[in-house]
Amino acid sequence: MNIRTTVAIIGAGPAGLLLGHLLEKSGIDFVIVEQRSREYILSRVRAGVLEQSSVDVLASLGLDSRLREAGLVHDGIYLQYAGTRHRIDFKALIDRTVTVYGQQQVVNDLMLAHDALGSAVYFESSAVLPRGIDTPHPSVDFVNDGVAFTVDADFIVGADGFHGVCRTLIPAGAITSYEREFPFAWLGILANVAPSTDELIYALHEDGFAMHSMRSPSVSRLYLQVDPGESIDDWSDARIWDGLHTRLGVDGWTLHEGEVTEKSITPMRSFVASTLEHGSLYLVGDAGHIVPPTGAKGLNAAISDVAMLGAALTAFFAGDRAPLTQYSDRALRRQWKTQYFSQWMTDMLHTSGPGASDADRAFRHMSQLGQLDYVTGSEHARRGLAEQYTGLPIEGL
Repeated sequence: MNIRTTVAIIGAGPAGLLLGHLLEKSGIDFVIVEQRSREYILSRVRAGVLEQSSVDVLASLGLDSRLREAGLVHDGIYLQYAGTRHRIDFKALIDRTVTVYGQQQVVNDLMLAHDALGSAVYFESSAVLPRGIDTPHPSVDFVNDGVAFTVDADFIVGADGFHGVCRTLIPAGAITSYEREFPFAWLGILANVAPSTDELIYALHEDGFAMHSMRSPSVSRLYLQVDPGESIDDWSDARIWDGLHTRLGVDGWTLHEGEVTEKSITPMRSFVASTLEHGSLYLVGDAGHIVPPTGAKGLNAAISDVAMLGAALTAFFAGDRAPLTQYSDRALRRQWKTQYFSQWMTDMLHTSGPGASDADRAFRHMSQLGQLDYVTGSEHARRGLAEQYTGLPIEGL
């Protein structure tokens, strides 16, 4: 079966689904092709903090009704070290906020809106293969429910994640990968217990980093720094809670425990592709870059990519080619600032990885205490953190 569309989107995660809505608003037709099932995508536990910039993008499309009802607006975060907790007040510093609203909820909202539109979204597709990206007439082959499809398009957008096929189609001589592996990982849990804090807590402790986040008024999300080679099987619920009590504990505050419904260990890494476009192919989100989760930037970086690309495609079909030729440079310029902030937060809050000497560990820890003392004590430093955490401007909007 042959289909003709303007933009073929590979991937029905938040980036691909959101781009579809941006294109629909501009009257540009599209097809979305996804290898996984709808249920699988909705079940993935991912990011939970939306920048002010991301909330603004969703609001501009009228996709924020459930977010406004269920999202938890936070005016700041806590930084904790040496047994003391310090609040960074974003609202007072720069008059911006963040909203706690899980990626699964964002994806569900986007899917329901596509259902209402009757969008062409093909879940559980196999043999997905873009072709002709070096030509003005690319296409995508795939099989869905036993039927072989070919989608002819003007552009292909790779929203298929780090392990997707789209980035691999760019010739080796036309793309460079920049990568950094961190010597630690995050052990994350979801627990059926009301959060023990009103805003996120980022804690540096001699035993390693810890974080208290949340997904709703009744569900908490918590993290512990662990060695990347550790197995989740070695971490009983009791051991996890003991670690959280130790690393998050301060006088006069209680961490409440609850049923652990999900737990996993996630390696920490950074990755950036040197280009987000080649011929008729454009990359967005994890297909082009990965950040460590400390700064809560993964989903937000994808949203900023999509917002820029959506605006650029809209301008292109209105007769202005410049924004589309500038997309990759603009998106990467913002991404490298995001990478800097994510690594800054990560390096400031995590202890040395395995292999470091006791002397190196001690020096690093004392240096981190000095850094945190400066950040919490300087209004200029607090404003810089607030500006980056709540979201830098999105070029071209």
